[in-house]
Amino acid sequence: MDLLDTLTAKGLRRELPTKEEALAVLSTTDDELLDVVAAAGRVRRQWFGRRVKLNYLVNLKSGLCPEDCTYCSQRLGSKTEILKYTWLKPEQAAEAAAAGLAGGAKRVCLVASGRGPTDRDIDRVAGTISAVKEANENVEVCVCLGLLSDNQAERLRAAGADAYNHNLNTSEGTYGDIATTHTYADRVDTVTKAHGAGLSACSGLIAGMGETDADLVDVVFALRELNADSVPVNFLIPFEGTPLAKEWNLTPQRCLRILAMVRFVCPDIEVRIAGGREVHLRTMQPLGLHIANSIFLGDYLTSEGQAGQADLDMIKDAGFVVEGADEMTLPRHRADVAGGNSCGTGGGCGPCGDGSTAPAGACGTAGDSALSEDSATGDSAVDGDSATAGDFGPNGDEIRTDLVRVRRRGAGTELAPNA
Repeated sequence: MDLLDTLTAKGLRRELPTKEEALAVLSTTDDELLDVVAAAGRVRRQWFGRRVKLNYLVNLKSGLCPEDCTYCSQRLGSKTEILKYTWLKPEQAAEAAAAGLAGGAKRVCLVASGRGPTDRDIDRVAGTISAVKEANENVEVCVCLGLLSDNQAERLRAAGADAYNHNLNTSEGTYGDIATTHTYADRVDTVTKAHGAGLSACSGLIAGMGETDADLVDVVFALRELNADSVPVNFLIPFEGTPLAKEWNLTPQRCLRILAMVRFVCPDIEVRIAGGREVHLRTMQPLGLHIANSIFLGDYLTSEGQAGQADLDMIKDAGFVVEGADEMTLPRHRADVAGGNSCGTGGGCGPCGDGSTAPAGACGTAGDSALSEDSATGDSAVDGDSATAGDFGPNGDEIRTDLVRVRRRGAGTELAPNA
């Protein structure tokens, strides 16, 4: 079709499509879906070959966030029974990171819940970065701590951080609908601070919160304008106990169209399938690899992912290869412009999609050396009016709450991580 031919040609030339063309991708039919994937796949292979970059999350401090982001299980007032703990010790974080790196991850994303770090927190994270890098040669470290104050990005860079993740999440026009304790402008300011300090900027979005197609296009164009090196695409995990527990608006087909739209707008940028891929893409995850060139290995901040070995098998079976530590992630033209700090130099940055799955006021998760006395145990809480399996979402699809599993292993626990 003419639209896909035009978008493919523009992507191969690194030319920005129009917003109308991006919107048209989201309006394609299921009959056209494989053509959409194939077109986006051509652009992906042009700039990233068949490599898949693996990223691994370490939740340094979990839960009890003062921000009110409606999508987040760590938000103020959340009833989701997630793990809650304070800061992990540097050696604990390094041990957790080693598990992901042994599984093939190239980048470690250090995440902590909260509005933003204090100067003492920066010192603490600096020690953790050192511990991770001393134990693992050539590892890329992305940090996600929330809103940054002046000079904090520079201090993280001096401590050895390669990248900083802070997601825009949704369009400026609708941001007030998902959070009131901070603004869209606050998030843009933090991404700008990180970039200005020489950190690779990692910033993405969350789809499935009830936004319009225009909202999705607006936020992706904003990310392109911010010149993020990596764009994590999160699909809302509707945790019971959060205001968005009933927002089951995504189908696998919808997710693939969103990924394709992001790839056409960001042809030579690392596009990562982040939180929610197991919940919403389900058996169509391998098709997502034809569009995105990066995923998270194993578990997320507060939810479980599929088994780490299953991720590796999926990559191999789909005909892709895991990107090595000595391979450049971004195309040379982007890495050169970033002066070696783009997400692409072998041991340089990458993207922490934040990696995070669904960030709270900060990035969205946290971790500690030991569980606090009020730490959650057991399965996630179910409110009396929460959706249960057998209910149906707005698209007529069955709501699969059985697919949302709260993380009970890895960082902050005595159980082995999933990697």
